[in-house]
Order: sequence, then structure tokens, then C-alpha cells
Amino acid sequence: MDRGPAGVDGAGPRPPGVRVSRRLIAVGTAAVVVLLGVIAVLATRLADAPPAARAVTPRPAPTPASLTVPAIYQRLAPSVVLVRTAHDLGTGVIVADDGTILTANHVIAGGTAITVTFADGTTATAIVVGADPKRDIATLTPAKLPQVVVPATVGGGAGVGAPVVAIGNPLGLTDSVSAGVVSGLDRTADTSNGRFSGLIQFDASVNPGSSGGPLLDAHGLVIGIVVSIAAPAGEDAFAGIGFAVPIGAALGGGGVQGPGKGPQI
Repeated sequence: MDRGPAGVDGAGPRPPGVRVSRRLIAVGTAAVVVLLGVIAVLATRLADAPPAARAVTPRPAPTPASLTVPAIYQRLAPSVVLVRTAHDLGTGVIVADDGTILTANHVIAGGTAITVTFADGTTATAIVVGADPKRDIATLTPAKLPQVVVPATVGGGAGVGAPVVAIGNPLGLTDSVSAGVVSGLDRTADTSNGRFSGLIQFDASVNPGSSGGPLLDAHGLVIGIVVSIAAPAGEDAFAGIGFAVPIGAALGGGGVQGPGKGPQI
């Protein structure tokens, strides 16, 4: 009978190293199973923990993105109204869901009948429910509202050099828009109706008929109400300097004096 090569006989004893390796594998497998069990228990406990016990990472509120001038106009035009009296024409802006309108006081002061025309063409009479001659601000309530009332969003501050947009009815050119920057703060303007302080100076084009219209920041927020311009030789024409009452003052805040001069528009 032929014999096979030496060391191939399967019936012989196995080397000790093989038994040790199997034991190590078994121990390692058991350790992995135990570790997985511990992880599962911890995950379950964390999931069941009350919200107050979980770590919360605060996130800063997102900063509103700046809008283009066309986007600001599209957003705010439905909030702007034409204000007429027997002797004057101006602008107003809707600031509440009930149709409350802010405008310049000199536009409606002394006027017997006040009418407002909304962006959709709806025309209504209006009454003065609040007047502040010292700030040249008046509040109107219309007798009738358009089918859809679109109040502007008020708020925000003005910073020198910040972009601004004005919407109004200069020289009777209804629904006009212009853009510029804030040129100065805390200005004082001497007008035919007195001295007004704490004003925003800006260079977006405005003219007679613009009074009472909104001055808007780059986010479309109403930051002021247009009230006057500065013009050389007393001419009622825009020369690059307009003034607006800050919205905080228009809604009841205060103002600070500064240099400036201009006629009423």
C-alpha cells in the first residue's frame, strides 16, 4: 500500500495554536455582542430622555435678505395710497389690517373732504383719527376698504449710507418709485409749517405729492414717512435732499435736533 506524504494524515492531533485561536475568536465575538447591547441601551435611554435633558445648540436668527428695488416696489405698492383734499395731494401708507393709514399732517391739515385711492383703484372718504402737528404726522381711517388690504411692515432703523426706496405720487405722477441712500440722521428742517427735528435725510428723489409716503429700507420695511425736501432759492423742486420722520417717531417716539433746512412738500 502506498503512503501519503508526511503530515497529511487527518487523524493526527491538532496543534495547540489552533485551539487558542478559536478561543480568542469566541471571546472577541462575545465582547462585540456585549458592546452592541450597551450601545443599544444607551441609545434607548437618550431617546426617552425628556427634552430639557437633551443638549440644545442655539442657532442665531437668520438675517433677512436684501431685496432689489423692483422686489421692494412689488411688495409695497399695494400698501401705498393716494391722498387728496380740496387743496392738496399727497401719499399715505397702510400700516394695519384695519386699513389705518399714516400720512403727513400738512397734506390733510385744513382740508374739508379727504379721499384716499387704494392701489386697486378703490376710492373712499377718510377721517382724521390722530394728528401730530409737531411731527407732521396724521393717521386716517377710510370709510371703505379694498377687497384685499395689504398693510406694510413697519420697523427697522436707518443707518447712514444704507439703501432706501421711496414710493409716492410726486407732482401727481402716481405710483412712482425712486431709490437712494440715507444721507444723514437727526436733521432739522425749517418749513412753512414750523421746524421739525430728528429727521432722516435721504437722496431718493421726492417732490410735492410725495409727502406722507413711505421711506423703505433694503428689506422692504417702512423706516420713515416722507415730509419735506431741501431746495435752493426756495424752489419747490428736488435737489437731492429729502427728509422723513423716523417710523418710531411717527408712531409716537421722539426725535433729536440736527442741522438742515427745507420747504414742505
